[in-house]
Amino acid sequence: MHESPLAERMRPRSLEDYLGQGHLVGKDTVLRRALEAGNLPSMILWGPPGVGKTTLARILAEQSDRPFHQLSAIHSGVKEVREIIQSVKRSGMFAGRAILFIDEIHRFSKSQQDSLLGAVEQGMVTLIGATTENPSFEVIPALRSRCQIYVLQPFTKDQLKSLVTRAMRVDPLFQRTEVTIAEWGALLRSSGGDGRRLLNILELVVEGSQSDKLSLTDAMVWDSIQTQPVAYDKTGEAHYDVISAFIKSIRGSDPNAAVYYLARMLEGGEDPKFIARRLLISASEDIGLANPTALVMATNAFLAVERIGMPEGRIALSQCTIYLATSAKSNASYAAIAAASVAVRQEGDLPIPLSLRNAPTDLMKELGYGSGYAYDHDAQGGFSGQELMPEALKGRTFYHPGKNPREQQLQAQLQALWKEKYGY
Repeated sequence: MHESPLAERMRPRSLEDYLGQGHLVGKDTVLRRALEAGNLPSMILWGPPGVGKTTLARILAEQSDRPFHQLSAIHSGVKEVREIIQSVKRSGMFAGRAILFIDEIHRFSKSQQDSLLGAVEQGMVTLIGATTENPSFEVIPALRSRCQIYVLQPFTKDQLKSLVTRAMRVDPLFQRTEVTIAEWGALLRSSGGDGRRLLNILELVVEGSQSDKLSLTDAMVWDSIQTQPVAYDKTGEAHYDVISAFIKSIRGSDPNAAVYYLARMLEGGEDPKFIARRLLISASEDIGLANPTALVMATNAFLAVERIGMPEGRIALSQCTIYLATSAKSNASYAAIAAASVAVRQEGDLPIPLSLRNAPTDLMKELGYGSGYAYDHDAQGGFSGQELMPEALKGRTFYHPGKNPREQQLQAQLQALWKEKYGY
């Protein structure tokens, strides 16, 4: 009989053996309490590859003594979902207790996700979806609102090492071959933080050695996997370092550096929609009113990536990156909303001036709601100069135009309108 891979042999069977995610399954956590009470909610498990999403789903099913049905969104569709729901219906006493686990649920189309709604809403199945992508973008709102979202954290280096040492302690492979880890660097780096991949690489190296004693080195790892991957880990420190360098290069008006970091991310397998979303943020945060077309460009780049996919989508990303990097910069809009938010938190819900209040009823009109409001379109030049701030904030300035040609023009316009009121 064919022996299952090391990663499968080492899959935990209980929460006591489950590695990491103490914030979810540790003592007295929400998910642990739900399991102990026998009241598991439908949920989406969101986290990077190889951190135990499938394992957790299986453990939850086993420890709650529920039937477990598993589908992969890559190989399954509406037909398979409906077949499982029908089989659950026919099971009678088990109806409502069955767990339907869907791996990579973000790959389901809207219609495929829609096919789950009725069964989840009626409590016919408890859905557990696993995804490596942000559910806010990849799971339809109607399904998302019926599920709890639980975020699984990447493994730390120490946790990855403990996976290896545990395997070396209990698996028969290491009874046949005595292994010591002389160098950890390549093993940890090539795993990309994926526990499953880590164990698969370890098994590959050990079995390839055909020796009863092995001192594992970095060179052995690279030789076994025949590749030295781009130093980019979608789930680890490099992910945040490279995207940070990318955004700062755009902010620093260096299109060459920005395109280089863009290429680093694309070659490392980053989700192009993640990059496109960051371009949208940069267009408002770092460019804003210095060049409002930047947001239009970023929005269109996102749509292009969505509609044409990769590899052609990289061209739209490159075009947008260069455009943003070479654009005039202003963070005035970002600073304005930050300052206004501070005022809201500090001042509380200040009364809206009576002249600005909505007056849909006669009573409200009698109480003065809307009284004294000046319709700006009727004023000379389309500007009345009326007070629009709450009393406590009269004259408070949140928006300070940036030092660029377009916003300097806006500043002159505001000065002409408001004179000295806002310090322009």
